Amino acid sequence: MKHLKHVFFSFLFLVFLTPRISTAQDSNLGNWLIYIGNKKLNNKWSIHNEVQYRNYNAVGDLEQLLLRTGLGYNITENNNILLGYGYILSENYIGETDDKVSVNEHRVFQQFTTKQKVGKIGLSHRYRFEQRFVEDDFKMRLRYFLGIKVPLQYRKDEKNPLYFSVYNEVFLNIESSVFDRNRVYAGLGYTFSKALRLELGYMNQFFETSGRDQINLIMFVNF
Repeated sequence: MKHLKHVFFSFLFLVFLTPRISTAQDSNLGNWLIYIGNKKLNNKWSIHNEVQYRNYNAVGDLEQLLLRTGLGYNITENNNILLGYGYILSENYIGETDDKVSVNEHRVFQQFTTKQKVGKIGLSHRYRFEQRFVEDDFKMRLRYFLGIKVPLQYRKDEKNPLYFSVYNEVFLNIESSVFDRNRVYAGLGYTFSKALRLELGYMNQFFETSGRDQINLIMFVNF
C-alpha cells in the first residue's frame, strides 16, 4: 500500500516540476488544473461546482478559465439530471504571434448522467446539451461522455483506493460543421475518503485539422 502511494504522489509532483515553456507556439503539451465539487443538500438534490484552469504550457500561460455550477436532482441512485451555468474566459493566440485576444462565453446546459457496474468496473454515461453565448454569437452543442473506472486493488473491505480511469467524450455542433472535437483520456486516481479523491492523467483533444495534448490534475471533493 505504501509503495503504491509513493508511486501515485511521484506522478503528482511531476506536473509541478515540468519546466515552464514560454508560449503556446513552442509546445503542444498543456496542463489543466481541475477542481470538481459536489454539495449534497439531501438524498435528492445537490449543487455542482467546478473550476478549470487550463494552460497552454505547464503553468502560467492561460488558455482558458472555466467556472461552472449547477443544480442536480437524483432520479434514482444511479441516474441524475442537472441544470447548469458556466462562464468561460478564453485567451486565444492570434495567428503565429505571441499576442492574444480574450473571448468571453456564457453557457447554459442540461445533462443526464447514468452509472452502472459490470463486475468491479464502473461505467458512466453523460449526455449534455449546451446553449453557448460566445461574445455576440449564439451556438448549440451536444456532448456524449463515456467513462470507465477500474479498481487496481482488491481489498477485503472493498474500498480499493487506487484506480485506473479512462474516458472518451465527443462534441457535436447543431449547426454546420457538425464535428467539433473529441477528447480521449487515461489517468491514475487515488481515493483518500468519501469526501476526497485525486486523479492525474493524460488527455488528447483533437479537432478536424489539429490537436493538442494535456496533462490533467483533477481534485474531486464531496461536501
